[in-house]
Amino acid sequence: MLFSDNSRYSYVNSPLIEVICQLRFPAILSIGNSDPAQFQEVVRDEFPRYVARQEQQPLKITNPASPQPQVERLAPITNHNFISTDGLWKINLTKDFIALSTLRYTSWEEFAQRLDKVLALFIQIYHPAFFERIGLRYVNAFSRNRLGLQEELWDDLINAPFIGVLAEPDVDEKLTGKCALDVEMSLGETRRMKLHSGPGMLGDGKKDPEPKFILDGDFSVIDRQIPAQRIAGELDTLHDYAVRLFNAAISQELHNAMGPTPIG
Repeated sequence: MLFSDNSRYSYVNSPLIEVICQLRFPAILSIGNSDPAQFQEVVRDEFPRYVARQEQQPLKITNPASPQPQVERLAPITNHNFISTDGLWKINLTKDFIALSTLRYTSWEEFAQRLDKVLALFIQIYHPAFFERIGLRYVNAFSRNRLGLQEELWDDLINAPFIGVLAEPDVDEKLTGKCALDVEMSLGETRRMKLHSGPGMLGDGKKDPEPKFILDGDFSVIDRQIPAQRIAGELDTLHDYAVRLFNAAISQELHNAMGPTPIG
């Protein structure tokens, strides 16, 4: 099954490497035309480090069906980064989205509380008319070495729908150079999921040569006009999908090896 029950656990050896929530809104030009000094002041106690990055936008092609389509290079977007002292929490702010991410996720309640505070300050200063997309992404990287499971195959640790041909008894994992699953699907009228799963290297293996099993789920709500009052409820629903996907992906052996403690 692709989604299991929504039982929640805290793991001693959690595989989470990053959690990101992004909210897109109609462009607010004042963010792009000047430094967000007022926003920095209200978040500076928790996010004192600031970096601005220029990000190039994809090329815009107009009249693609014509014999001579026009290619337009758009101006780069300024991405304002507000980073915690320990570097583990970050706010990204551009003219059309705000995001909160962490490299040290402990619980949904803590993450949601921090996000609620950041969003409240953002709304108070910039007054977005509404939001157009809410995204919640969980990136997991399972390490057999860290869990003392070096002798186990991924087939023993990850359930069949998530590992493709590696689930077949006549496929030798050691002889398989690449096997990844990429899925995009609807979860209802306005909700979507993008899923990537499969063995891979973190950072191209430059610092850590051990192949990890990557489970990367990106859940979103896409609607024309999402009022701020809907955000908390929509995020709870997306989080529930993420929990159910994770539970469906891992075997009981892997669950036990990570050191689970039930939540709630």
